[in-house]
Amino acid sequence: MARLLLAVVVAFFITVSLFFLMQALIASGDQTLEDPKPGAVLDFVRLKKEETVEQKDRKPRKPPPPKEPPPQMEQPQMDSPTPDADGSGIAFEADVGGDVALGGGLALESGDGEYLPIVKVAPVYPRRALSRGIEGFVIVEFTVSKLGAVKDIRVVEATPPDIFNQAAMDAAQKFKYKPRVVNGEPAEVSGVQNRITFQIDG
Repeated sequence: MARLLLAVVVAFFITVSLFFLMQALIASGDQTLEDPKPGAVLDFVRLKKEETVEQKDRKPRKPPPPKEPPPQMEQPQMDSPTPDADGSGIAFEADVGGDVALGGGLALESGDGEYLPIVKVAPVYPRRALSRGIEGFVIVEFTVSKLGAVKDIRVVEATPPDIFNQAAMDAAQKFKYKPRVVNGEPAEVSGVQNRITFQIDG
């Protein structure tokens, strides 16, 4: 009988304990199903800083101004020979050569200077010599005046003779010079020789 009573008491305590345990579980389950308490939610969005692209203005640079060319020495001008009257297609050239002064000495005083050729005109090739294919040369001698003009022209040597003489003298008559200066004054130069060559190209 005592054992039966002890079993009933133990069973009662176990039943009560299970009942409270179930109540506790039900209560905790109801709390988990409740909605969360409203609150402020801060959303942080990190924005990238706008990158500014610098565009360089690549304009072409102006070229540097060209350096001034050195002054050129005064050179004698050469006029083109007059075309032959019959219009033949033969090419020719006439070289007036350089000058050789036979008379007078070189002025050495300060401020003085020798005569210099300014203009030399190429002679006209004689029609008869051009049509026959004749070539040659003429050495003329003349005087350079105080004004730089040519006077007293004569033929010193000619090959072949009497073919190119007149053409050479006509060309020499048109020569222009810077006159010689002696002691600050222009002076004539006599005995100036010039070789004029007549040659057919080709």
